Amino acid sequence: MLPYEIKAYKELEHWKLKIQKKPSILDKLAKGMQSRLNNLIPEKVHNAITIAIEKMVKAVLFGAKYITKEAREDSSLQLREAFVKERIEFYRKTASAEGAVTGAGGFLLGLAEFPILIGIKMKLLFDIAALYGYDVKDYKERLYILHIFQLAFSSQQGRNQVFKRMSDWDSYVKSLPEDVEHFDWRTFQQEYRDYIDLAKMAQLIPVIGAAVGAIVNYKLINKLGETAMNCYRMRKVSPLKILNSGNKNLTRNR
Repeated sequence: MLPYEIKAYKELEHWKLKIQKKPSILDKLAKGMQSRLNNLIPEKVHNAITIAIEKMVKAVLFGAKYITKEAREDSSLQLREAFVKERIEFYRKTASAEGAVTGAGGFLLGLAEFPILIGIKMKLLFDIAALYGYDVKDYKERLYILHIFQLAFSSQQGRNQVFKRMSDWDSYVKSLPEDVEHFDWRTFQQEYRDYIDLAKMAQLIPVIGAAVGAIVNYKLINKLGETAMNCYRMRKVSPLKILNSGNKNLTRNR
């Protein structure tokens, strides 16, 4: 195993421990605070957000809107992740700037920002998938992207359930429906909405909206990028896979 692969493997194992934890008291308190804040927001706002998220999920499942890159082939993990980190940094800055502008624009512009941010997040995930060498034209690869999305933006209880499926993806993917019409996509939009309400609703508050929008968007993209990298490492990095990869390289060089 190469030094970079060893480093990546250790980081992956540490992330796995962090991602698989029981809901804490703070998690429960945050959920209660979220509920109280939600009660202050008009129902029509909640409905608009739900519709925006629903459209995003449908676009991923049925469309090719975000398919812009071909899968990267024959690259080392280190090179792939160098490009991935560049993309994460680019989208962090983009989302932060966008959040500051819409946060300063008041209630209506802040509300309009939700689908914009979703689009930025999904474009990042499609770019990352291609850089790791996965063909996002494949329906089941797009479902993997949605699982990454859900893993990053779910409650701890929901996160544990999603991680369990993703940790054995090769087996789980065989049970997925071939017809996307039969896939239960509603769970995705509900979990995402519940997760981000607390942070993003504060962006709609006058005066502090711009600062909140910039900071929150930066952190949300950072969290999504970290989650995506480790999710693809679960498929790319293991002692056995690295050994097999090394043997192939040796054979190719002979």
